[in-house]
Amino acid sequence: MMTRTVRRTAFSIAAAAALTGVAACGSGSSGDGGKTAGGGAARANPIAALLSAETSTAKADSAQVESTTSLGTLMSMKGDGKLDWSHGITGTMTITYTGGTAAETLRKLGNTTTEARYLPEGYYTHMSEEYAGLVGGKHWLKYSYDDLATMAGGSGAYLKDQMQNSTPNQGVRLLLASGDVKKVGEEQVAGKRTTHYTGTVNVADFAGKSNHNLSADQLDALKKQLSQSGITTETVDLWIDDQDLLVKKTEKADTANGAMNSTAVYRDYGVKVSVTAPPASDTEDFAKLLKKQGLTTGTTDAASGSATAPAAS
Repeated sequence: MMTRTVRRTAFSIAAAAALTGVAACGSGSSGDGGKTAGGGAARANPIAALLSAETSTAKADSAQVESTTSLGTLMSMKGDGKLDWSHGITGTMTITYTGGTAAETLRKLGNTTTEARYLPEGYYTHMSEEYAGLVGGKHWLKYSYDDLATMAGGSGAYLKDQMQNSTPNQGVRLLLASGDVKKVGEEQVAGKRTTHYTGTVNVADFAGKSNHNLSADQLDALKKQLSQSGITTETVDLWIDDQDLLVKKTEKADTANGAMNSTAVYRDYGVKVSVTAPPASDTEDFAKLLKKQGLTTGTTDAASGSATAPAAS
């Protein structure tokens, strides 16, 4: 039998892998492998600089990503890997849980570091030997995006969309939508000379933010994404280098599951990303695990184990 602890652990893993991928890619990398859209003249004006970075980001395909994320008392983690966003998010991240209740639970099950593989149809997480022994001996859990849309409660459809369709330029769009973009100054970050920009997004004000070349549809989508995760305001900081490539991104917000802080650093734009699904013989589908317990995704019992899932937005 799959215990409640095992079920909760699986939901925590799902949320963390999703949160890491979305924070790393969907909420803000940029770059185009050297194809820049702006330049020195654009960087003199914060809005023009961000528009140039947004254009460059839209053309980007992949990057090496290092990230740290914390969410209230639920979890803190760091991620390192390569992500491609040319056709949805694909790639591999090594995720290490460094604190929070998720780390405590995983430590009891033998491992606080896991590999997450992002593919078009869903993502896979490698589990510890102890966990595999509790769920039939298989070491990989598969979370299909369709199942994720139902298992995560009200935020599931949003999370599915984020994991499949997010592009790194959304972080730039978010800062543009703030309406109060400020240039902080020149700073050295990750060995590069960058310009630091900051702004605070107030979700309630989005309806009036129709300027800065963001369409009404883009603003509505951003507002929906933030509202579904319980965010009313969010502070975004971006560091953009001389080639209009984002070197670093930070986000801070209060969510329905506690304070969220995320930082991501980007390098090696255009890096080759290769990812394959784990062997089917060593993979268990999470939705099937629930059904073995007489549960289905979206049921009250299943949702009760997914307290961290809405946080992945």
